[in-house]
Amino acid sequence: MDANVTLVPSITSSSADPSGRVDTWPTLDGELERLHSPEVYEMIQNHLSIILKNRTDDLTAVAQISKLGVGQVYAASVMYGYFLKRIDQRFQLEKTMRILPGGSDEGETSIEQAGRDVERNFYEEAEETYQAVSSNQDVGSFVGGINASGGFSSDMKQSRLKTYVMSFDGETLQRYATIRSRESVGIIEKHTEALFGRPEIVITPQGTIDSSKDEHIKISFKGLKRLVLEAVTFGSFLWDVESHVDSRYHFVLN
Repeated sequence: MDANVTLVPSITSSSADPSGRVDTWPTLDGELERLHSPEVYEMIQNHLSIILKNRTDDLTAVAQISKLGVGQVYAASVMYGYFLKRIDQRFQLEKTMRILPGGSDEGETSIEQAGRDVERNFYEEAEETYQAVSSNQDVGSFVGGINASGGFSSDMKQSRLKTYVMSFDGETLQRYATIRSRESVGIIEKHTEALFGRPEIVITPQGTIDSSKDEHIKISFKGLKRLVLEAVTFGSFLWDVESHVDSRYHFVLN
């Protein structure tokens, strides 16, 4: 509310326009962009490029996509935004104090290369979910279907913040990529279900997901971009709120 950015309304068949498209909301790209530091937004742009299949310059095309899959990408992007805000706070502090690691300006360090061996690839998971719900997962909710790890694909555009993150060892990276409290996980799940509805998941006797009841929605790449931008920003705000609660009430966040 303070940022004066309206959230996307619940996505239902009744909210679609005459052509069947559900993305009737304004883009608000500029309003969402200004809520992030330049370094974070650079990484968000890479995230968008991969989710949108590098169609950031042509957003008018309309696709029919699994509603469950879009919901899982949304939830994963919330967790990615949470991770980025957490990392960016440390990055900005060390940049101000001029104590950034020597390899944080350019190039790939040996530590960064080692980090690739232990990181889980967020983008591969998001891309797979974007295409279809994995048949190997027992998905009980939108959040349960995605493992947000804060990983980075090898073809991601190099940036100072990305190189800084990859200078962490595997244990540190995993710690920063983990949501600290059950309450925050619940907020992500409830918020995503409020937007997309509660998914009806049926597991077949073979242990795969029966997608026959999965609803498909018509959405433009422009609308999908807005959803992902909102999700990342929501995750950023969630970190701020969680930190405020922790400092004010001295809760122990796991």
